[in-house]
This record gives sequence, structure tokens and C-alpha cells, in this order.
Amino acid sequence: MADQPFLTDIQTLRKRAREHMEQGAITPGYGADRDTVVKLLNEALATELVCVLRYKRHFFMASGINAQSVAAEFLEHANEEQAHADEIAQRIVQLGGEPDFSPEGLASRSHAEYVEGEHLLDMIREDLVAERIAIDSYREMITYLDNKDSTTRRMLEGILAMEEQHADDLVGLLEEMGS
Repeated sequence: MADQPFLTDIQTLRKRAREHMEQGAITPGYGADRDTVVKLLNEALATELVCVLRYKRHFFMASGINAQSVAAEFLEHANEEQAHADEIAQRIVQLGGEPDFSPEGLASRSHAEYVEGEHLLDMIREDLVAERIAIDSYREMITYLDNKDSTTRRMLEGILAMEEQHADDLVGLLEEMGS
């Protein structure tokens, strides 16, 4: 078996770079099905937006003896989820897709549910459930992408790490409240 060069020869790289320039960063070496990746990312975008809305409601509705510190955590998580949504939307555009911000059908596109919760403990529990759903969803997306789209995979790995931190934060809040 002949040794295959580590890198395509420079002339071939230069020639390929000039072909289909309208596709931007998506070169012939992109290995994933873009339509599927954009669909998955739009579901992730919907999930993040629903989480932003739920955390914001919880931030404003938090009441009781522990409300101030818990509300601050809700607001921090809402802001981080918004940053995730922005990253995902940007990647969708890089892939030649359109981020779906339409409020119509947002809840049905989201993996996580929008559950308001009646009391502070309910709110924390519902947020924890949503984080656990996001964690499993992102893990499955990362596995699907494998090495076919390393840029999207790395973005999702970073978001996954933050979702895991959110889950840990929420478990800590439940423990502090004796639940």
C-alpha cells in the first residue's frame, strides 16, 4: 500500500479553494449532511430560547427566604443560555442555513419544556430537568457529528460543559434548601 501524503498538495488546495466560493467556510472536505446539522441546530436554538424564557420568568417570579440568591442564579443562567443561542444561530448562518427564531412552534421545536413551576423549589427542579434534557440532547448531537463537522462539534461540547455546570449549580441550590 502506497503512503498517502499527510496533506493534499498545495496546488490542489488552491484550486479547490477557488471553486464554489459562495459556500464560504463549507469546503468539499465538510463531511456532514448540512441540512441535518442545520435542523439539529435549529432544535438546539429553540431549546436554548425556551430555557432563556423559563429562566427569566423564574428570575422575576422567585420569592421567599432564599429568593435573592436563587434569582441571581436564574438570571446568570438565562444570560448564558442566550449566549448559547447566539452561538448556535451564528453557526447555522455559517452553514448556509437560517436560524429559526419564530415564536410560532418554538415550544414544539425545543427539546426542553417550558414549565413555570409554582414555588421556588419547583422552579429549580424544572430548570434541572431542562438542563438534564439539554445535556443528553447535546451528547447525542456530538456523537452524531463525530469528525464530520468538528467546528459544530466543538461548539456543542463547550455548550454541553456549561449545561453540566448549570445542572451542578441547580443540584447545589436544592441541597442548600434541604430538598
